[in-house]
Amino acid sequence: MAGPPVVLGIESSCDETGAGLVRDGVLLGHAVASSMEEHARYGGVVPEIAARAHVQAMAPVVQEALGRAGLTLADVGAVAVTAGPGLSGALQVGVAAAKGYAYSLGVPLYGVHHLAGHVAAATLDGGPLPNPSVVLIVSGGHTSLLLVRDLARDPIVHLGDTLDDAAGECFDKVARILHLPYPGGPAVDRAARDGDPAAVRLPRPLSGPNDPPYAFSFSGLKTAAARWVEGRRAAGTEPHVPDAAAALQEAIADTLTRKAVRACTDHGIDTLVVVGGVAANSRVRALTEQRCAAAGITLRVPALGLCTDNGAMVAAIGDLLVRSGAGPAPMDLSVDPSAPLEYAALTPRATARAA
Repeated sequence: MAGPPVVLGIESSCDETGAGLVRDGVLLGHAVASSMEEHARYGGVVPEIAARAHVQAMAPVVQEALGRAGLTLADVGAVAVTAGPGLSGALQVGVAAAKGYAYSLGVPLYGVHHLAGHVAAATLDGGPLPNPSVVLIVSGGHTSLLLVRDLARDPIVHLGDTLDDAAGECFDKVARILHLPYPGGPAVDRAARDGDPAAVRLPRPLSGPNDPPYAFSFSGLKTAAARWVEGRRAAGTEPHVPDAAAALQEAIADTLTRKAVRACTDHGIDTLVVVGGVAANSRVRALTEQRCAAAGITLRVPALGLCTDNGAMVAAIGDLLVRSGAGPAPMDLSVDPSAPLEYAALTPRATARAA
């Protein structure tokens, strides 16, 4: 009896073009092309540039992923693609490519939610996630605490979300104020290595006894950091960038980890999964490890290369959907740039069921 098919995953929601191949929970190979350098001069992602870069990179990235897996297109038995959320033009490129591959190969197509893909990335080096798990998603556009049961079948429960800026967005905006390069997260992480996190006093947003326990807000933290920098410059002193970076990083890591561990203990769940681009931050990883160990919580974090956007995570969620018996998406699958995270599958059927 034949086993589960090889799933080709395609990711194009922002500035990374990713392709990955997964079968039965095992990552066979993946490749990523980034247009980040083209956006850096503008201090952020330019949608038109991103879409054009995806058009140019898509076929080569798919071929590179196949080569690394030792496979050909003829070995692919299903195609999964990020259908939202993300930049509309960028998503359109990925969905069009996925439809072309699925149609030409005569295999089913699955439209998946970008953030569910990030969660699935944690299964690729540690196996299935326990049911239930608490998941902390931290990226440039999203910061959420989730209760996840069966990722392929069950609705995803939001315990708390960001009320304004996401953690990654805060990193980017403060990095710009400090004259650090884009993207801000890695730049702040590098600068913080030589800084003292106690040198600058920054707030921990929504951490009071009467605040929502699992909600996030990083706009005020961004403003506090900006005012400190402006105050130093107004006094004729250039701020010490490593100290500012270390203080900002500590404030974000402290806020994220306290709320995530609290969610686990409040709900009696002993597994915390941390995913998304900010999960690659060294202080976020270290402090989460420390606090989970102290609380007796098992921590699951994807390998560094699987934290940022990639096709492997899309293939992983597609593989879970295939093995769960989920029906494929129709060939007229459309993108949803602002899709809410309710189910892993992003199809008209899933949307109707969630409603």
